[in-house]
Amino acid sequence: MSDLTLAFIGGGNMAEALIKGVLASGMGLEPTHIHVADPQEARRTYLTGSYGVTAHADNKAALKGARLVILAVKPQMIDQVLKEIQDDIADGQVVVSIAAGVTIQRIQGHLYADSKVVRVMPNTPSLVGEGASAVTPGPGVTPAELSTVREVLAAVGSVVVVAEEQMDAVTALSGSGPAYVFTMIEALADGGVKMGLSRDVAMTLAAQTVLGAGRMVLSTATHPAALKDMVTSPGGTTAAGLHVLEKAGFRGAVIGAVEAAALRARELGS
Repeated sequence: MSDLTLAFIGGGNMAEALIKGVLASGMGLEPTHIHVADPQEARRTYLTGSYGVTAHADNKAALKGARLVILAVKPQMIDQVLKEIQDDIADGQVVVSIAAGVTIQRIQGHLYADSKVVRVMPNTPSLVGEGASAVTPGPGVTPAELSTVREVLAAVGSVVVVAEEQMDAVTALSGSGPAYVFTMIEALADGGVKMGLSRDVAMTLAAQTVLGAGRMVLSTATHPAALKDMVTSPGGTTAAGLHVLEKAGFRGAVIGAVEAAALRARELGS
């Protein structure tokens, strides 16, 4: 995909993750094909020095010639940025937004009538190449254009396509989900420390256990309940631990957390 050119409006952590991912992915993308706009001179210097990309202080300068324009700014900045660049988005450019809670309709309201917009909900594990991103194509986005967006996102993890009305659920599950998992890792490690392990050993075992369990689900395509049963011997240690989790309402608490986050995302989006 040597003809692909990317423009990032915003050079923060998620933009850097995508830049790092696509350059290492074997897509054939060269650093000269990537332009980034960021208001902070230190950030521009860092991105240019680290990845060889072209950095700009001016958002409009980064847009020229790009096939994908990736809006990597905070949701509260999106309207201001769109007003600034709306007359510089060229026919045929696809605008990709990773601003949480910002609808396709809201973005198109700042652009020309036939503008092509793809909404994306990534998550923070994208920073280590293990992200989970959901994408929603707006009106007029072709299958080929959507495929290109998916290929860029696949450089930092897994990608699924969902309807826009499902984005609040995505935000609650994979967007907020890392925080739930980090809490689980912390709790597992605390349990290990309580039972005599050093903090370093407990944290390593807890984090690797969660990572390995996730990979088993994905690589075996086996239902988690079946994998759980493989670990649970009759009358054994795992059965005793699971009994405590069930009594504490662990499963219901996790479901409730996703529901609460989805409702809050819907509230913020409106």
